[in-house]
Amino acid sequence: MAALKPVGINTVVSTSVTSTQTSAFSQQSDALRVVAETAGVYVAIGTNPTATNENYYVSTNETETITIGPIASQRVVGITTGSTTIVDFPEGTGCPFAVGDAVSLTVNGQSAFDFSHKIVIDVNATSDRFGYFNTRATIDHDSSSGNPSALTAPYAELRKSIKVAVKTESGTGKAYIQQVQDS
Repeated sequence: MAALKPVGINTVVSTSVTSTQTSAFSQQSDALRVVAETAGVYVAIGTNPTATNENYYVSTNETETITIGPIASQRVVGITTGSTTIVDFPEGTGCPFAVGDAVSLTVNGQSAFDFSHKIVIDVNATSDRFGYFNTRATIDHDSSSGNPSALTAPYAELRKSIKVAVKTESGTGKAYIQQVQDS
């Protein structure tokens, strides 16, 4: 048995025969540890998942570690505000996000730019696109008001975010969900 290191916070979700979704959280690990208390649960992971009886099953009082894919994050060096938000990544680094991924932005020292769990609607890696030689991603986030005029923070990061949905086949219970790393 591998030793696991907890990452982020443990989320507790009340479960029933109806799918229940966690709040969005930034992906900081490639695995989730799920424990079902009182009743086994079906688990769905994604941008806006709904758990069904066809999803991964975690039985009562068992611990399962589910791989959620590689961690996706990237430093942001520029932000263009508007009805959508365009983020620029450092030249030569690319974009680890795909259209349809949910992402969260954190800007140290300029939190007015921050947003959580918004959808990537375009990725542009075309060189010399309007004078830009770096990759850009367009996010479905209206940043047209209330933001600083320029990104001056020393560090900004865009990170993939996910939600987890759980449901029981019958009865009620609790599910404990925690990002973990092998240590």
